[in-house]
Amino acid sequence: MRGLYLITNDDPIELLLEKLEAALATHQIEILQYRRKKVEKADQLHEVERIKALCDFYKVPLVINDDIRLAAQCGLGVHLGQTDGEIIEAKTQLPENMIIGRTCANSIELAEQAIADGATYIAFGAIYATYSKPEAGNIGLETLKLARQKFSLPICAIGGLKVENAQPVIQAGADLCAVISDILALPAEEIPSRVQAWAILFAETQPAI
Repeated sequence: MRGLYLITNDDPIELLLEKLEAALATHQIEILQYRRKKVEKADQLHEVERIKALCDFYKVPLVINDDIRLAAQCGLGVHLGQTDGEIIEAKTQLPENMIIGRTCANSIELAEQAIADGATYIAFGAIYATYSKPEAGNIGLETLKLARQKFSLPICAIGGLKVENAQPVIQAGADLCAVISDILALPAEEIPSRVQAWAILFAETQPAI
């Protein structure tokens, strides 16, 4: 796992699908996460099915944010916050070899527990201030550097990331950079070039450790 980790926003579903196709068609999205906090639970299954069809076509893994039940219902992986269920529970409910990510905030200890429980990747953040999760604060780069020294598991950085500020994040050890607005705040026609800029950044930047 290395590259751009795209997380959905709360655009109207038809607009979101248009933007997602523009991004996925570049073949430069490593993972897509379904995260739709403003959509009623009753409507999410249908949305996931439509987005999954796109992901299947472009061969991009889709994971569900914070909802093991929905992930199991759809046969997909899941990304779990610290209060959104246990990795061990997810492993018993999801198909074998599904992606299971874990938010570890700014904590090496939480990352160690996630790895012990069987996480596929560990996520740290918010790296920079972010509008989508202002309560998360910002942790800077030192935890990423320490995690890179300690762990071989893929490391995901999240929070306020954009092409212009992500080079030091990748150098610090991030395998994945998770973004929302840097891609999905753009009109669909501008998304491919922005995704390609991320691809170039990953190609040209190596961990300093």
